[in-house]
Amino acid sequence: MRLASITIVLMLAGSAPLLAQENHPDTLKGLNDAKWGPAPPMLPKGVQIAVLSGDPGKSAPFVVRLKLPANTKVPAHHHPTAENITVLSGKFHLGMGDKLDEKNATALEPGGFESMPANINHYAWADAESVIQIHGQGPFKIEYVNPTDDPSKK
Repeated sequence: MRLASITIVLMLAGSAPLLAQENHPDTLKGLNDAKWGPAPPMLPKGVQIAVLSGDPGKSAPFVVRLKLPANTKVPAHHHPTAENITVLSGKFHLGMGDKLDEKNATALEPGGFESMPANINHYAWADAESVIQIHGQGPFKIEYVNPTDDPSKK
């Protein structure tokens, strides 16, 4: 099956890297302090993003948060670099394979963590509104297993 490769340019205008300084204006004191905006169109409709550190579109470390509405599904895909996911709120499911399969996945609750290796097909969904944090080495790309699953093509 031909893979559709799409670069996600996740940097939001005005997002500055967070610095570990007590009075830095971009320091997050809690989950609700992130600056949210719409996610790129290659992610499901309704997903919001907050860039916390770095530029996911560049070859450098980055940290982003995604807020997924209830019942959001991310079809099978992979990334050319490892994807490290931490669940901050809600319930987030991850599974390995070429097609989303709700019977064969791991449910992660707040505090749950998974590291998805590079180039391994996986899928995900959120039962309830969920916030996840993703960190890794950019550039961050999504390559959908089935090109018709790419939300930006719909």
